[in-house]
Amino acid sequence: MPRLAIDTDYLTATLKALLAIPSPSGYNDTIVRSCGAELRRLGVETETTRRGAIRAKLPGQSAQPARAVIAHLDTLGAQVKQLKDNGRLELVPIGHWSARFAEGARVTVFTERGGYRGTILLLKASGHTYGDAVDTAPIGWEHVELRVDAIARDRGDLRHLGFDVGDIVAIDPQPEFLDNGYIVSRHLDDKAGVAILLAALEALIREGSPLPVDTFWLFSVAEEVGVGAASVLTQNIASMLTVDDGTSAPGQSSSEFGVTIAMADQTGPFDWHLTKRMVELCREHDIRYQKDVFRYYRSDCASAIEAGEDVRTALVTSGVDASHGYERIHLNALRSIAEFVTAYATSDVAFWRDAEPVAPLLGFPKQPMRPAELVEVADVEVAEAKG
Repeated sequence: MPRLAIDTDYLTATLKALLAIPSPSGYNDTIVRSCGAELRRLGVETETTRRGAIRAKLPGQSAQPARAVIAHLDTLGAQVKQLKDNGRLELVPIGHWSARFAEGARVTVFTERGGYRGTILLLKASGHTYGDAVDTAPIGWEHVELRVDAIARDRGDLRHLGFDVGDIVAIDPQPEFLDNGYIVSRHLDDKAGVAILLAALEALIREGSPLPVDTFWLFSVAEEVGVGAASVLTQNIASMLTVDDGTSAPGQSSSEFGVTIAMADQTGPFDWHLTKRMVELCREHDIRYQKDVFRYYRSDCASAIEAGEDVRTALVTSGVDASHGYERIHLNALRSIAEFVTAYATSDVAFWRDAEPVAPLLGFPKQPMRPAELVEVADVEVAEAKG
């Protein structure tokens, strides 16, 4: 079945709506409700775990071996570590990101009484006061503080206003959607992935495309802190495709265009057979792609495997520039990945043996072991015999 046409207006509008909802790890209720409501609007029934991970299902012609596609709703953020004597807040990061990208960020601090606006600043923030010391200030979370936009002259004022240790800080995304297709924003990781999943799902439902097996659409809520898919899979899910951001940078093969297929990350190689199938689908459906290996990277795939899930995993990414900073991607990549997801969801099952968690060795897949020149000779002999 050919890849499906993606409604890019829907994809873009969905991404804008997602970016407008603060959702640092640990503060995800609003975005979970919003995503769940959109899934129900599309006509898909959902289940939500205790902590907020969403599981939706499109029925297929067979219940097993089920597939899953996953993206995460949570983003980077910060948390209040201490109320300071000068009326400002000391912070620690939520997720792994550099304080370099926090400097100057506008934020919302969520207290028990409600949200306050503020700015993350260097400890020495005024050039008129500190001169060149502003340029030579060290980088690190211990070298920044949060100035709240309220009358807070000391720790007592902060307490009176309702600030406390542990308050969650959401970083403004500051999105820009440019006419040339570029999208610049914080938190494209992984709200771009969520928008891709919803756009692919919309296309499949619109076209009434039959699926060979039940396919689950999963949305995790703690990927940035390493938990992710650990508690959202079901026993009958045999393979899981993660859609997340990649990293376009010197020394990487990722691109802001097309589909980037990850071959490995810091936890090791992804499933050989499922990843090979990802490449084949791109070739079959004429979808631009490139392969990459990520050294300082993990995703929902890692959390699922580390939780003990016996599931084949693969990762496709949009090649985001300046990941975990001021991120940039092109709409071309988002559309290409959404098209790819529709191709994957409608593709034939490679290993029906995977329907059972444990089965006899019969039907277990094979990886090539012979020297390449012998494989080529064998292929020629087979072709001559057929022909």
